[in-house]
Amino acid sequence: MIELFVKLFERLGILAIIFIFSLRLSAVKRLLLGKATAWEKVILALVFGAIGIAGTYMGIPIQNAIANSRVIGVTLGGILGGPLVGLFAGIIAGGHRFLIDIGGFTAVACGLATVTEGFLGSLLYHRLKRRPFDAVVALACGVLVEILQMAIILLVAKPFEAALGLVQVIALPMIVANAVGLAVFVELVDSVYREQERVGAYQAQTALRIALKTLPILRSGLNHHSAAKTAQIILEMTDLDAVALTDKVNILAHQGIGEDHHLSGHPILTAATKSALAEDSISVPMTKTEIGCSHDHCQLSSSIIVPLRKWDRAIGALKLYRIKGTAISPLDMELADGLAHLFSQQLELSEVENQRKLAKEAEIRALQAQINPHFLFNAINTIISYTRTKPQMATDLLVKLAEFLRKNTNPGLDQVPLATELEHCQAYIAIETARFEDRVKVNYEIDEELLDYKLPPLILQPLVENALKHGILPREEGGEVIVGAYKDAGFMKIFVQDNGIGMSQAQVNSIFSRNPQDKSHKGAGIALKNINARLVALYGAEHALTIESAPQRGTMVSFSIPLA
Repeated sequence: MIELFVKLFERLGILAIIFIFSLRLSAVKRLLLGKATAWEKVILALVFGAIGIAGTYMGIPIQNAIANSRVIGVTLGGILGGPLVGLFAGIIAGGHRFLIDIGGFTAVACGLATVTEGFLGSLLYHRLKRRPFDAVVALACGVLVEILQMAIILLVAKPFEAALGLVQVIALPMIVANAVGLAVFVELVDSVYREQERVGAYQAQTALRIALKTLPILRSGLNHHSAAKTAQIILEMTDLDAVALTDKVNILAHQGIGEDHHLSGHPILTAATKSALAEDSISVPMTKTEIGCSHDHCQLSSSIIVPLRKWDRAIGALKLYRIKGTAISPLDMELADGLAHLFSQQLELSEVENQRKLAKEAEIRALQAQINPHFLFNAINTIISYTRTKPQMATDLLVKLAEFLRKNTNPGLDQVPLATELEHCQAYIAIETARFEDRVKVNYEIDEELLDYKLPPLILQPLVENALKHGILPREEGGEVIVGAYKDAGFMKIFVQDNGIGMSQAQVNSIFSRNPQDKSHKGAGIALKNINARLVALYGAEHALTIESAPQRGTMVSFSIPLA
């Protein structure tokens, strides 16, 4: 029995070598990662069936039978590929044991047991496992299926006395050796699986780090500048020999080996790149000939070329190079594919962001255009009335009107100093004061430190106009408007306050109502809606207009702008 133990463990070493070589098969690797196809599982059933057959041939003859490790191959196939792989591996190895004349009165029993072990062992393992590859559960399964095999030998093999004598000798060595062997093999698989996960995680982390570094660069789109910086980042963070990015026709950037002739701005040199872009598909040329560089002394010998897409159409390509032929690894392919997807999404987001900015600018321009000089007709009449009695005042008012119209219809900059906005207000107030004389009074409470701080143009004057037109002038005796600006916790607070007729809370609520049927206080609401929309578009909802009002007690409209 001791000798049998030793010989079985010797055979396990040989099987382990065979199995380690099988782990190099791409189908086995994909199986470990859960990516094997149905046809690959058929191939794996053949592989593990063959390992089971090898276990038979390496068996130890004893009492007209064979003590062997056939169970390891078929059960391991079931553990890795599922019950069906285990079943077919068992049919292959068990059928071989039954059909091929290699001696022994247990051929039928062992053939039947092998099929049963491959199927039931994998079922049991997949029900009990606590993680993908669990050596402890594999050990338990090995013990159970070997006990099952001994039971089948006792039930099927004839004569019974011979079967019993055989089981008494081989049961303990085969149960222990094969169960331990199965556990060791599963632990070996687990180590390979963990290594694959570690490498995959590192690759994903590298891709993510590259994406994070290139995100602000690619916001400007795919151009020579962004492509050069992106290629340099990829080259620095990987062990690649060269990195390139192209558009549909030209090289945008090439960093590393070959940058002496793969020049930015020049037409694409490689036939493989042209083909990948034309077919909008990934290309993996593994030789200089397949790359097809038109430069005679190009050192680049293998590459992965992945199209960059924007809205499902190819706009360029990402290319990773190595100077050694057939050196592009599956990890290189995964990195290139992952980066291409990330870059494509970044480019799409950059276009969305650009369109959003253009839409916002168009909206703001449209809102500015809606701020019309309502008082133009009356202002001209006022100026005409002064041309005979006070010609100098008429001249001054005409200058003020020209200044007002110029700033109101062509604000120019996106932001202007507070001082400029106040000048605009003063031009308007000068005209209105000339019209209504003593009925209009305007005071300023401005922190002079804020005069150089900027705000959007055409914000302040419409608020003053609204206060005069809808607050002060409806009162026979007129009233006062106060324009103020002060600092408060990192913000510039601006307000326009009047002591006019005021509004009810219902009227205040109706100003920003989205209900098109709500026409209450419509005249006052147009200017306020326009200004509020601009502030929200530029700074966010927290910087919207605030309106405080009460009937016969006046109105104050205020807002804030970040100083930084």
